[in-house]
Amino acid sequence: MPHFRIETNVPKSKIPQDFVTKAVPILAKSLGKPEQYCVVSVIPDILMSFGGTTEPCAIANLMSIGALGVEQNKKHAKILFELVEKELGVPQDRMYITFQDNPTGNVGFKGTTFHALFG
Repeated sequence: MPHFRIETNVPKSKIPQDFVTKAVPILAKSLGKPEQYCVVSVIPDILMSFGGTTEPCAIANLMSIGALGVEQNKKHAKILFELVEKELGVPQDRMYITFQDNPTGNVGFKGTTFHALFG
């Protein structure tokens, strides 16, 4: 259910092939969620400008059911900004992350919603 989606102007050729598989356990640990439900996606090669330049930059969204909030997001931001800077070469001051806490009824899985599955 957690999804960390990154859109970036970094070329696909510069994104490590194992980035998404390395990022999933980091995301799961930060959120306290099982790895089997975590998704990380990267959309490279986006025409993007941040602050008027096309130097490496990104926009990201972290969606989760719970485990998000004012204090938790500070922890998640630290971990995720460091990960993206180290692995993708996007400086921390050239990326935004939005945090989206969805209710269980707004996330579908296995032909129904998490609300129906887990109440």
